[in-house]
Amino acid sequence: MLFNSIDFAVFLPLVFLLYWAVFNRSLRMQNGFLLLVSAVFYGWWDWRYLGLVFISAAIDYTVGLTLEKTDDEKRRRQLLTLSMVANLGMLGFFKYCDFFITSFNDAFTFLGMPIGLRTLNIVLPVGISFYTFQTMSYTIDVYRKQIKAAHDPVAFSAYILFFPQLVAGPIERAGQFLPQFLQPRTFDLDKARDGLRQILWGLFKKIVIADNCAPIVNSIYADVDNASGSSIVLATVLFAFQVYGDFSGYSDIAIGSARLLGFSLMRNFAYPYFSRDIAEFWRRWHISLSTWFRDYLYIPLGGSRGGKWMAMRNSLIIFTVSGFWHGAAWNFVLWGLINGLYFIPLVWTDKAKQHIEIVAKGRTFPTLPEVGRILFTFMLVCTFYVIFRSQGLGGMYTAFSAILSASLFTVPSMLLTKPVAIALGASALMFLLEWSARERAYGLMLDPRMPAWGRYGIYYGLVFIIVAFAPMSGGEFIYFQF
Repeated sequence: MLFNSIDFAVFLPLVFLLYWAVFNRSLRMQNGFLLLVSAVFYGWWDWRYLGLVFISAAIDYTVGLTLEKTDDEKRRRQLLTLSMVANLGMLGFFKYCDFFITSFNDAFTFLGMPIGLRTLNIVLPVGISFYTFQTMSYTIDVYRKQIKAAHDPVAFSAYILFFPQLVAGPIERAGQFLPQFLQPRTFDLDKARDGLRQILWGLFKKIVIADNCAPIVNSIYADVDNASGSSIVLATVLFAFQVYGDFSGYSDIAIGSARLLGFSLMRNFAYPYFSRDIAEFWRRWHISLSTWFRDYLYIPLGGSRGGKWMAMRNSLIIFTVSGFWHGAAWNFVLWGLINGLYFIPLVWTDKAKQHIEIVAKGRTFPTLPEVGRILFTFMLVCTFYVIFRSQGLGGMYTAFSAILSASLFTVPSMLLTKPVAIALGASALMFLLEWSARERAYGLMLDPRMPAWGRYGIYYGLVFIIVAFAPMSGGEFIYFQF
């Protein structure tokens, strides 16, 4: 079920009413109801893959209880290994099996020894990368004795399957999120209003920006052989707006929907396109994944405890793994690797954490050097997006060849079309609101000093824009494929 669908527009209000009016008599009833509607939400896509989520939840629930009962370190390591093998095994089979078969075929064909292994044409279950990481973090934290094991199977299953963030995050940690299923929840009108505002903001970014950018980007990148360099640059900039509007829009809707039900999800985006270097960008982009890799891969590998060389090595590892997490294709691996290579000089010069605070904090406008750093970082990110968006390494080579040719200085064929005007205009509005709210949690968290008529004028204006400029058919969220 898509957040930008009529189905969800009926589903969420119905769940909200039943949750607070009928199932609010006990915590167990609320959790049981959440588990049921979350199963319906996920099964709406394909009920056959619902079993995978329950298998993963059952394994880690059982492993968690067993870990809590034993102090034998060898036994504990075996239990952790069981959880890791089971979860990563399912993820690896569904996400990477066909990729490795194809890679073996290509490698042996290149060597003149074609082997003709057949791919299995496996369908990737929606959200498997997200819920696998979430349930794994629970087992790891119980193993580390950072949290206690869950004893309520309904609450634990609801934590794993919680529908707002099940298929594309944020990737929650058990230590912060699981206790919310174990504490009584009461309706809070102010939180519900704030949740609705964040849902509205997410829908604007997804429907008006991402869904209007998508057809333009798809048409140009589907035919890079015949596209000019300027058209590919235009498509790449629009892809930057698309992927941000799409993914951060999903996170906004997820966080807002959770707040309607009395839950708090972690922030997943913090205005990444206002970043002044690539390190700041990655601290502000997909925060739940970046911090997951930091806590469960970077630090266990040694972090920076062994000096700069270890810090650079481990940074390169997590960026490469992050690229592979994003997709089973070599261009994703290359994308992650190159991001890591650009991150390393900042580690070497001790500048990786020089921009912790948001740009121009306490000021209305940035300085000219800040503007220059923001634009340079955005240009760098867009260069990486060419690798990310291209169809394989061949498509990437063709795209960069066009960008480096004389056709870069021509007028893009679609520049003066209505779809591009809508996409650019909506993106400009988004960045204007986000700049004004950059010291707050999300773009539609307006200045409290603004008069009520001004705030509600913006809210209703966004509703009008969504209705007026929504494409005929909304697309799936990009990160569903990851």
